[in-house]
Amino acid sequence: MPESGIVEDRRHQETGASAEAGGPEVPTGTHTTLLVLADQLDSLVAELAAVQGLSDVITTKSLQPSPQPKAEAGENYHTGASQAEVVLARLYPVELTILTTPAQTIADLGVKARHAAYVMSEYWEAPINQLDWNARTARLLIEAVCNFAGTPLPFEVTRRKVDF
Repeated sequence: MPESGIVEDRRHQETGASAEAGGPEVPTGTHTTLLVLADQLDSLVAELAAVQGLSDVITTKSLQPSPQPKAEAGENYHTGASQAEVVLARLYPVELTILTTPAQTIADLGVKARHAAYVMSEYWEAPINQLDWNARTARLLIEAVCNFAGTPLPFEVTRRKVDF
């Protein structure tokens, strides 16, 4: 079997296993897989932010979380926690597939970098000159890949010129 056939077969097996485990259903065999997953990631992150009341912190390129109604006094706290757990359960297979799907294009690489920024969002909580070397290195690499791919970061970043 030619090498491209092996890669295609492996990609099909990985996506099939993901679907069997309740993973996201995405087209296989094309570079659109990661682009579809990026949209699903944005949607689920926005949904999670809305459930957690963080809509002012997280922004996505296509979907802004809708404001949640105010909780009544005495309303069960666990309702919000269980809603977040449900969203996190749906988010996990999307993230896993983003991690395990090989990037075939610059846009795909941007999806992977955007996901890394979401996972390591604490690297954007402080000015870059206050980060340790490893965090600074990861942040600058993620930003460089996102910039090159034309992919926005998954949250607002105030860019300041800093001296190293």
